[in-house]
Amino acid sequence: MDWASLSAFVAVADRGGFSAAAEQLHLTQPAVSKRIAQLEQDLDVRLFDRLGRQVVLTEAGRLLLPRARQMLAEADAARRALQDLGQDIGGRLSLATSHHIGLHRLPALLRRFTALHPRVALDIRFMDSEQAYAQVLGGDAELAVTTLGPTEAPLLATPVWDDPLRFVVAPDHPLARMAKVGLADIAAHPAVLPDPGTFTHRIIAGTFARRGLSLQLRLTTNYMETIKMLVSVGLAWSALPQTMLDAQVQVLPVQGVQLSRQLGYVVHGGRTLSRAAQAFIALLRGDS
Repeated sequence: MDWASLSAFVAVADRGGFSAAAEQLHLTQPAVSKRIAQLEQDLDVRLFDRLGRQVVLTEAGRLLLPRARQMLAEADAARRALQDLGQDIGGRLSLATSHHIGLHRLPALLRRFTALHPRVALDIRFMDSEQAYAQVLGGDAELAVTTLGPTEAPLLATPVWDDPLRFVVAPDHPLARMAKVGLADIAAHPAVLPDPGTFTHRIIAGTFARRGLSLQLRLTTNYMETIKMLVSVGLAWSALPQTMLDAQVQVLPVQGVQLSRQLGYVVHGGRTLSRAAQAFIALLRGDS
């Protein structure tokens, strides 16, 4: 059982087919098939059933998959350790982050990091915060910089920034003409928010739910910049980070409501971080 065969096995399982796995691994489909056949021969079990054009894991394949991921993660950790033996920090840093943080929080940090550590190959993936959590949990990303939500072991979350949210509407929205605005006033109008499964949606919806109010969702989207555009044209109200406020939207004067979320980084408690990841975290924390 070799690393190349294990990598091919995980790729086929993740992508659901040999052609897609070959594209991911930059190999030919026959080469991937040969690696899978060799692995099945070495283990003396069938790992995939070929059902027409569909490829599904057998019981043995489902049993092997999490162990194969763990073995590949250990091999990657060993390679990083050897790469980090030199004086300069090098290697690869896989980083998952949200589009909002990537646009509004990371540019200066990334500029400084690449200047300090030019030998590090950055693999930056933009996705929803919940997906970033899953990437770290599954070992696909070493570090996530994202909106923080409920975090359970083995994941570890560390706050870095407080991110106040403000209720906003278009300058010509009916709510914009009110001197005093309550949550009941806002709830009477349609909203545009991130998807219900997101951390940010739960923060906003929970604020209303605690007062017995329900929301009228006109539509949902996870891109804050898109939400801001939809608000600015008068389609609905929303809650935006304070860092995004400008003349396109008007902040509602809601008394007695403190709406905020925390942004920070997430790592896997059972993973030994590369020196590149440690250096990036030091920048996030302001230690360097």
